Amino acid sequence: MPSLTFYPLGNADCCRIHLANDDQVLFDFGAMRYPNDENDKRFDLPAAVREDMKAAKRDSFAAVAFTHLDNDHVKGSQDFFHLEYAECYQDGDRFKIDELWVPAAAILEEGLEDDARIIRCEARYRLKNGERIRVFSRPEALKDWFAAEGISYESRKHLFVDAGQLVPTFNLTDDGVEFFVHSPFASRLNEAEVIDRNTDAIVVQATFQVDGKLTKVILASDVNHEALAEIVNITKFHRREGRLEWDVFKLAHHCSYTGIGPERGKDKTEPTEETKWLYEEKGLSKAIMVSPSWPIPVKGSKEDKSVQPPHRQAHAYHQAHTDKRSGKLEVTMEHPKQRAPERLIIEIDGTKARLVENFFGGASVITSRPAPRAGDGRKSH
Repeated sequence: MPSLTFYPLGNADCCRIHLANDDQVLFDFGAMRYPNDENDKRFDLPAAVREDMKAAKRDSFAAVAFTHLDNDHVKGSQDFFHLEYAECYQDGDRFKIDELWVPAAAILEEGLEDDARIIRCEARYRLKNGERIRVFSRPEALKDWFAAEGISYESRKHLFVDAGQLVPTFNLTDDGVEFFVHSPFASRLNEAEVIDRNTDAIVVQATFQVDGKLTKVILASDVNHEALAEIVNITKFHRREGRLEWDVFKLAHHCSYTGIGPERGKDKTEPTEETKWLYEEKGLSKAIMVSPSWPIPVKGSKEDKSVQPPHRQAHAYHQAHTDKRSGKLEVTMEHPKQRAPERLIIEIDGTKARLVENFFGGASVITSRPAPRAGDGRKSH
């Protein structure tokens, strides 16, 4: 049966989607653990995903989406994936990417380093070759880039998928899943003087069909409340409110207040009109929220006073409305226990989404949260 797996990575993202036919789709890859720190409780992400792929008997991903190129969404990619643009990334038992998904910003952005630069190179290579890639935006956003590269704009239009469209790679009938695109917006990208990775990030609603039941999942990347408001207003304008219903919601930006409203608040973040509608009215009964983050700070603690997420006030807002719908709010670094976080697995079946309480092997690849320090993933982007 389909399932979602979220890994305890601190303030970093990786969601592995296991389809009914055992094909695998990956959203982000933030391997932030310090490999030589035995006290770091964050997962060894490459080892964990490798183990999961072996269990699924797959050596490639049907699709890998990098929602944007911040370090906590791409770190470790150049050592894990088989990349087509250079032979040095094709050795050993790397995992192939049947189709790479990136926002247009990942093609256009300059000045990148490390894994972000490598993913940009891979995306540009595939786009130039005209295969095995989907770019999220309108193709007009890259017209100047195509012209500079001597590529026919018309010859690459079929590789783009815009907000308000379904990704053509998957469908409910054949794959049991479809992906509806909410972001990025080409118009916003065209108007931006500087690319804003978070606002230009990929946001989708994944809809699964099992035994005639539809289960809806929002993967919100790191967008802020302003981008969510734009998503809400455009969706309402087109009368597609069902495209914002959710049984599972992956919270934006590691449970930051910025995904709810403009002010952090004293004890609870107050939503805007649009985010209130999204969180309080479109969440379905017994829905599950996932915060891919460090543990929620204790009031008055050093972490609570930090500007970095997760924010206690944002968590308090989400918890209140999770309780009202008899749902669950899970924090990856607290699941099932803060002292020993594990995979957070949500199975999707004829009863919709349910949190798996039992965990299969893999404890050997897990190991803990160090004291906060520069560059450890507790950074807001």
